[in-house]
Amino acid sequence: MDNYIKDRKVDSNEWMPFTGLEDGDSLPTGDIYVPIEEWLNARETLLTRNGRLGVALRNTDDPAIIKDDLDRLDLVVLEFPKMADGRAFTQARLLRERYGFKGEIRATGDVLYDQLFYMQRCGINGFELRDDQNASHSLRAFDEMTVTYQPASDEELPLWRRQK
Repeated sequence: MDNYIKDRKVDSNEWMPFTGLEDGDSLPTGDIYVPIEEWLNARETLLTRNGRLGVALRNTDDPAIIKDDLDRLDLVVLEFPKMADGRAFTQARLLRERYGFKGEIRATGDVLYDQLFYMQRCGINGFELRDDQNASHSLRAFDEMTVTYQPASDEELPLWRRQK
């Protein structure tokens, strides 16, 4: 995918979504992520395969549902169904700050230039941009603001408590 940014660089997306694991199916190789329902129904089977593993959450899912599994996961995919729906921002902060997730948190869906800086502040480090967005151009979004006031995943202290 040429509209993918990871860790503030245009990158290739090596992860594949996977659904529909039935009894007796062979497990796919490579790096896959599964919907949360698939994870909850086939967790132990999925953990026996080779390759990295991730889980996709809807923006209505509570990240606490996977908190005990985060050390087994390399990726958590968060859904941004429309620009005006910010629930996945909260999910990202919970994953990073409350549950200590160190892997990739990826934003998918209606991911736009205007949101990238704020998504990064919440702990998101992978971005599947909407098709009409340009990844190379979008890299500028991360440096548009140089001063932040509130604490977030990328800065523990508010501006007034930071002393130089």
